[in-house]
Amino acid sequence: MKNLSRRQFNRTLATGLGALALTGAACAQTDKDKKLGIALVGLGRYSEYQLAPSLQETEHCYLAGIVTGTPEKAAAWKTKYALKDENIYSYDTFDQVASNKDIDIIYVVLPNSMHADFCIRAARAGKHVICEKPMAVSVEECDAIIKACADNKVKLQVGYRLHYEPYTQEVQRMVAEKTFGDVRYISADAAYNSQGSPGQWRLDRSLSGGGALMNMGVYAIQSAIYGSGMNPTSVSAQEFSTRPDYFKDTDETITAQFTFPNGAVGNIYTSHNSSGNRLYSACDKGWFELNPANNYGPLSGRTSEGHEIKFDHQRQQALQMDGFARHLLFGDKNLAPGEMGKRDMIIVEAIYQSIANGGTKVPLELGQMGIL
Repeated sequence: MKNLSRRQFNRTLATGLGALALTGAACAQTDKDKKLGIALVGLGRYSEYQLAPSLQETEHCYLAGIVTGTPEKAAAWKTKYALKDENIYSYDTFDQVASNKDIDIIYVVLPNSMHADFCIRAARAGKHVICEKPMAVSVEECDAIIKACADNKVKLQVGYRLHYEPYTQEVQRMVAEKTFGDVRYISADAAYNSQGSPGQWRLDRSLSGGGALMNMGVYAIQSAIYGSGMNPTSVSAQEFSTRPDYFKDTDETITAQFTFPNGAVGNIYTSHNSSGNRLYSACDKGWFELNPANNYGPLSGRTSEGHEIKFDHQRQQALQMDGFARHLLFGDKNLAPGEMGKRDMIIVEAIYQSIANGGTKVPLELGQMGIL
């Protein structure tokens, strides 16, 4: 064996470790100039107005393909994004993606009840998976997705865009470094008024799996966790509706109260009938907040010391998808793994259980599950 310099040895070692990180044939190299191809499954508003435009700004991934059940959309997207014919699939032909070397990652952007099916099929096709939040409509489905990805040696990310943007990361830093001491109280609101679109799939429980809680409520749960740095140990919850004629099949408004391991308490509020977009954490020696906290940005924040939390705005979805691509290419940490999506669904199910039992306290045994 020829002699290697220290630099050559380190480069060789890094290349070997990178190869080990790339479990799955879709990503066989660690070249810093490599860009991974993403196929979007479902071309609704989020794909059209957020994901596809964001993929025009990403450094390590690009829009390589689409999956849609609407021929007119397929034609329009092909022209707009110069997509190859062979990279355009229907839901019926989706499984053929297994032989497509242009596509490394499948991003499932379908109604919640379809997440498990297409994530599992993507994993079996040997493609890495991004699953839009919520991860599924049950903990059981989350387990099935996680198992399929593990069995097929592909990576899984949940579409938690906020974990990759700087305002949320600043909150996590202040909590971890105890900038204002231990967190004692957390309040998180995530809500919007969805009236005016009675035919939307989010109001159909068979497609959504629930209402406001399964949509915006996941952001409130997330905020309470990274705004405290802890998983809750119990939850009590209440549901009410002021428009039962409109919200016939899904929950309109839910409030919930958490307890945390250090004795801290928290409140979350989520609704499809009002606006809410704030995270507030009160600590031993001060407080901090984001307001707004969970929209597409720009976000804004401040602290009890009069400090403004401010960063240059970047598309959150671009940061998220690039972050996953760096995880695959270079071994960067996956900030939103499947375990985190499962944890949040455990909490969602506990909230629904508490509501069904008249608001009784439901214990949560999460430990450090999903905490990064």
